[in-house]
Amino acid sequence: MNILITGAAGNLGSHLARHLLAGPHRLTLLEHRRPVSADIARAINVSIVRADLGDPSSLAAPCRGVDCIVHFAGLLFAPRPQRFLPRTNLGYVQHLTTAALEAGVRKFILVSFPHVEGESTPQAPARGLPEGRPPTSVHARTRLAAERHLFAASAGTAMTPVALRAGMIYARGVLMIDAARWLMRRRLLGVWRRTTWIHLLALPDFLTATAAAIDGPTISGIYNLGDDRPLTLQEFLDAVAAHWSYPRPWHAPAWTFYAAGAVCEAAAALLRTPSPLTRDFIRIGMASYVMDTTRMKRELLPRLAYPRLDDGLSLF
Repeated sequence: MNILITGAAGNLGSHLARHLLAGPHRLTLLEHRRPVSADIARAINVSIVRADLGDPSSLAAPCRGVDCIVHFAGLLFAPRPQRFLPRTNLGYVQHLTTAALEAGVRKFILVSFPHVEGESTPQAPARGLPEGRPPTSVHARTRLAAERHLFAASAGTAMTPVALRAGMIYARGVLMIDAARWLMRRRLLGVWRRTTWIHLLALPDFLTATAAAIDGPTISGIYNLGDDRPLTLQEFLDAVAAHWSYPRPWHAPAWTFYAAGAVCEAAAALLRTPSPLTRDFIRIGMASYVMDTTRMKRELLPRLAYPRLDDGLSLF
């Protein structure tokens, strides 16, 4: 197959591209402002195309001859996300879906996250439903809108829509994990006191599940991707701190994180730089998410390589 990956110059998109290099597929990697890593671009089964997901007229050529799209591209660490997320989370998917349908693409995989279904806990896990009540986060609301658009636009066509709602992906080389280690080493990492449930997934398991979604001829619909043991964010950070032999993160009231996000956004807006923290990011970070992964195990990943965090600490 010819696989188009958007966001291939980004973090998870580049990991997937490297994972697929040794396989039988041809890869078409979309780049815009940031170039794809040179080691990936040099591979014999890779083609690089330049396009702007905000410009529908630039997407016809990248989609031509493509069998499957895996969509990662977006924007997160920028101030005032309420101004750009409707465009980057929803508008990009609308533009790409239209181009994919016109080009006869057979499968469209949207990488999403479980928050779109709303807060969930071990007692009431997310079921992978198409409808949800996401938290007040603009990121969650616009991603759910993107999922809905993809499935509605694909109905009655030859294109199969897939949404992979992945939990927190961890391993060395994952941007959020590397950032946490940098902050923890300098005793700058804190966490709110409110208990927040999270569902983890080791990077190798995420890549294996995504490759299975690409290859599986009957794969369709929504899949929750997570390991076998949800835990709290506080437990997760304490465990990796112990693994790295760093002090545990300090705990503080929730308002201090919102205040820090407001300061970061104001400074980024003034200096026209990325914002390492936003209030919307805090809102979604404080929302608990635990998933029913039965369908993932039945159709994508019957056996996890890293079923629990204890098994995956070697990846840090």
